[in-house]
Amino acid sequence: MSPRASWTAPHLPDEESALRRAKRPRSILAGPYGHPFHALMITVPIGAWTASLVFDILALFGVEPEAFSLAAQWLVAIGIVGALLAALFGLMDLSKLTSGTRARLIALTHMVFNTVAILLFAGSFIVRLTQPDQASVAGFVLSLVAMLCVGFSGFLGGELTYRYGVRVADEETQQHGY
Repeated sequence: MSPRASWTAPHLPDEESALRRAKRPRSILAGPYGHPFHALMITVPIGAWTASLVFDILALFGVEPEAFSLAAQWLVAIGIVGALLAALFGLMDLSKLTSGTRARLIALTHMVFNTVAILLFAGSFIVRLTQPDQASVAGFVLSLVAMLCVGFSGFLGGELTYRYGVRVADEETQQHGY
């Protein structure tokens, strides 16, 4: 049996169509085939939130606490806005996953952890508003817990991409690079 024939085995037609569907963008707004915008957009909140934690640590250790705590607060806000934009693109990709598949379950779990992270960061931002011009231990702790959620969610996103091939070009397309 040829390698290609194993893709079309009688017991796999639903899985094959679900896999191929997961690789295709919902629309050009989700990014062209093989180049999903969701993966691009997640760099904004991850970068902003990581920098906010560094600035929080500096502020908590007394290094220009007013400046670094204010910068951390704004970075949290920038991360929230970036995460909401990334979520729009992620929802477009999610909509292409077939119900009842392992990939869909992982994607929904990924979405839940990201939603929890956004809510925790929003709480962190609100706490920081109540303590202007000073380092916020509570804001830092909320952000730290939120980043743990982001980290686990990122692991799940990696599973979707690298193990299950969601929005990744198929192997025939990949062969052109080799």
